[in-house]
Amino acid sequence: MVRFAEETERGRSQRIYMTRFCALVALMTIQAVCPRLYSQVQTNLTTKSTAIPANETQAPGTVKTNPKYGLQYVWIPPGTFTMGCSPGDIACGAGERPAHQVTITKGFWLGQTEVTVAAYKSFVAATGKQMPGEPELGGKPLNPGWGDNAMPMVNVTWYEAQAYCSWAGGRLPTEAEWEYAARAGGAQPRDGDLNDIAWYADNSGGQHLDSAKLGNQGQADFLKHLVDNGNVMHHVALKRANSFGLYDMLGNVWEWVNDWYHQTYYEKAPSQDPPGPLRQQGRVLRGGSWNDFPWSVRVSARSGTFPDYSNNNLGIRCVKEMHAP
Repeated sequence: MVRFAEETERGRSQRIYMTRFCALVALMTIQAVCPRLYSQVQTNLTTKSTAIPANETQAPGTVKTNPKYGLQYVWIPPGTFTMGCSPGDIACGAGERPAHQVTITKGFWLGQTEVTVAAYKSFVAATGKQMPGEPELGGKPLNPGWGDNAMPMVNVTWYEAQAYCSWAGGRLPTEAEWEYAARAGGAQPRDGDLNDIAWYADNSGGQHLDSAKLGNQGQADFLKHLVDNGNVMHHVALKRANSFGLYDMLGNVWEWVNDWYHQTYYEKAPSQDPPGPLRQQGRVLRGGSWNDFPWSVRVSARSGTFPDYSNNNLGIRCVKEMHAP
């Protein structure tokens, strides 16, 4: 068997040599008979051999549109950052510690916004799946009949989010990719004043609330205040983008990521492209949402829940790797 493999390899080398020899003869003939055609062929061959893949020439923040459903993606370059509790952030939980250096070795395209209702409807139409139940809060519809297409898609499980991203030609981001993109080169808990960059419980309704104070009155009373105040998710991309040009990385809706959730994962996570822990009970959620307290709306804040859970504040943002959407 070894001898047969050697003879096969020798024959393959001979065939490659003869193919190259014949091509060289053909090229010399073209040069002699038609110099202009030879010049064009030489130019084409040189251009092809020296072309740089598009993914290697993108500037950070470059935006391209996915023609499949119209949402835009932003190029996130590779780099190194400190993941976990930001310096001086007193709101950090145990799951955000220890802060640790992480390197993202490959650039990627990340959805500029959360997946919209319109984009998800395209997925449903193409796959024959069903829209989930309409979101509501205390019996009050938040997007009746899924009629507002510019709203972020919510009420999706991790499995539905994963299926959508796969259909769109991508995947869910890893937790490390998500935080790297959310930080956009910064070390602070947020990229600016919270009211400028995020929808959360204080500002997502008709009147500005003090959610921290209202939360002390109990969960039921807090939810009643949100219902009476008309708090709701908002159209994507209304708040200021971060330094990468990404909208709503904080607030509006929590975003499913690929990783399983483990509170102590950071204690032993690898320093390059951490994939998350082995199978656990829950998947990670990031970013906070329109009905959350301020301390949940930080770049290092982590949450986790069962992958088959859905709610009126859980949404999607997708990654596409190494090529234009």
